[in-house]
Amino acid sequence: MDQLKQIHSHTIKTGLTSNPVLQNRIIASCCTREWGDMKYARQMFDTLSEPSVFIWNTMIKGYSRIDFPENGVSMYLEMLSRNFRPDRYTFPFLLKGFTHDIALERGKELHCHVVKYGFDSNVFVQNSLVHMYSLCGWIDMARGIFDLSQTSDVVTWNVMMSGYNRIKKFIESIKLFDEMERKGLLPTSVTLVLVLSACSKLKDLDHGKRVHKYIKECRVEPSLMLENALIDMYAACGKMDLALGIFQNMKTRDVISWTPIVVGFANVGEVDLARKYFDQMLERDYVSWTAMIDGYLRVNQFKEALALFREMQTSNIKPDEFTMVSVLTACAHLGALELGEWIKTYIEKNKIKNDIYVGNALIDMYFKCGNVEKAQRIFKEMPRIDKFTWTAMILGLAINGQGEEALDMFSEMLKASIAPDDITYIGVLCACTHTGMVDMGRKFFIDMTSKHGIEPNVAHYGCMVDLLGRAGNLKEAHEVIKNMPMKPNAIVWSALLGACRIHKDVEMAEMAAKQILELEPENGAVYVLLCNIYAACKRWENLRKLRQLMVDRGIKKTPGCSLIEMSGIVHEFVAGDHSHPQSKEIYSKLDEMTRDLKFSGYSPDTSEIALDVGEEDKETALNRHSEKLAIAFALFNSGPGVTIRIVKNLRMCVDCHRVAKLVSKETLNLESMVRSSFYFMAGTWNAFKL
Repeated sequence: MDQLKQIHSHTIKTGLTSNPVLQNRIIASCCTREWGDMKYARQMFDTLSEPSVFIWNTMIKGYSRIDFPENGVSMYLEMLSRNFRPDRYTFPFLLKGFTHDIALERGKELHCHVVKYGFDSNVFVQNSLVHMYSLCGWIDMARGIFDLSQTSDVVTWNVMMSGYNRIKKFIESIKLFDEMERKGLLPTSVTLVLVLSACSKLKDLDHGKRVHKYIKECRVEPSLMLENALIDMYAACGKMDLALGIFQNMKTRDVISWTPIVVGFANVGEVDLARKYFDQMLERDYVSWTAMIDGYLRVNQFKEALALFREMQTSNIKPDEFTMVSVLTACAHLGALELGEWIKTYIEKNKIKNDIYVGNALIDMYFKCGNVEKAQRIFKEMPRIDKFTWTAMILGLAINGQGEEALDMFSEMLKASIAPDDITYIGVLCACTHTGMVDMGRKFFIDMTSKHGIEPNVAHYGCMVDLLGRAGNLKEAHEVIKNMPMKPNAIVWSALLGACRIHKDVEMAEMAAKQILELEPENGAVYVLLCNIYAACKRWENLRKLRQLMVDRGIKKTPGCSLIEMSGIVHEFVAGDHSHPQSKEIYSKLDEMTRDLKFSGYSPDTSEIALDVGEEDKETALNRHSEKLAIAFALFNSGPGVTIRIVKNLRMCVDCHRVAKLVSKETLNLESMVRSSFYFMAGTWNAFKL
């Protein structure tokens, strides 16, 4: 640009500044070159007494290039006011630079101008109109123009396919490609990338393979963009061997080549392989970092996800809103409220887009960390909410034991004319479960079909089994399972088994356990829960046989672990843990805590200890449970007035639950959070504020 200014100065010095050819060249350079300066172009333009239509178009094109469509529209209107007629280049330059908002505001008006000036049959103008209408979501208008054009120009077909992809109508994009084949139109590499992208989103392996075969047979030049699209398609369809085959044979690779490999391995649960390829990347952008963080989330490695986010920060890669959603999700599952609060501040400080998805993630994080008040505050402060926001509120209130408030929120959602979906009703039924509202639960179960046309799925039946079972209606819960229109899964039977534990129904527990093990023979948690039920009912012979069966089948208990955040660091404990640097102090505090509780009337509940040993040994085993270690660690390391939050990966035993309540009463305020793998919503966090 500096050199161009020098040349311009030289034309002024030599008296050639009025030469129209030189003026046009200088303005065109400012408008069309990547290094061009539109302010300088405008200054030059304003010196012209009679600018040609070419220069008007060039200025409009320049504003489109720098994403200033409003200036382009102003330039066009100024052109009309000075009695210049647009030509066939004006509208393509103008419309192709539109954003969604300006397309909505000005699109139809400019379409009228296209017709008025007689350019509606021009293929370049038609392409730009199709692009403009698809940009603002009026895909039917775009398709109408496309159908009227009856063109064999592949660019027009590409623009239409791109429009369908933009609004996620990927099936229509593939149909359009099929129609191209029937008409004998030869696709370009852009066409093939578009259809492969649609196949990737739909996980349509058959169409994807057809496109790959077409590339091979027609000998289409395998460009970097095309190879990346093929890798992405195969990775999305879970065919990592085919994706790797293309990847390893590529002559050149970029960051886009590596990212689908990382995502693909993460999606199939091969997180270590995903990390191996991630570590080999020479260049990483925020997309690849977020992909790897999401990979850890998929396999419930939440601490690793947060550690990777810290690495991302030290690499000076600025995260986007999608990264923030992933990190907040990890904080939610770890109960890391302090870190979640820091993330919220980080978003505000770094001006990261705080959109509806971030808001929903914040609500979810606060609820799963037991802070209902802050979740409600985020909800009230959000400028825009959607169905998922309402659902997050209903679910969050439900799992925090505020069932009535959750149902009030559901009523508000209906008053706001927001139609609930199947996930919303899971939250509603969950609210009934946590507050014991059996009759209300039955009513809502019927309403979801009769009032909203939502057919119950297996999760809803699981909710009803959980609701009825917890209330002691075990026979009715069993009838619900028997009358389900679909085959019950292990989660539904687990809900019944969990209820049998509460109400000590051994016969039905054995039946439910048998059903689960037929579906999931290696489900160790079922054996353990049945052992606990036998122990609670003092069925020692049954317990001995079941333990021997576990040994014979090589079934191992999934170790329960408890997590607690302290000063931004998440500490993890397992039963009988001595690995923590403060183990000596923790066990000392635990002994002190137990003595104080016994002085206050506490008597250990050893009913679920699956060991046929003396009471003293049972008490010792109870005292080593991971949640008690976490409580002792928290009391040892925190000062007065500090809220303690503990997260557990499995259900909490009766005694630990009781101890948590007594410690809360005797000391300050303890919030214990438990996740049960036996509830109908296995994998979600159920919060109890004590």
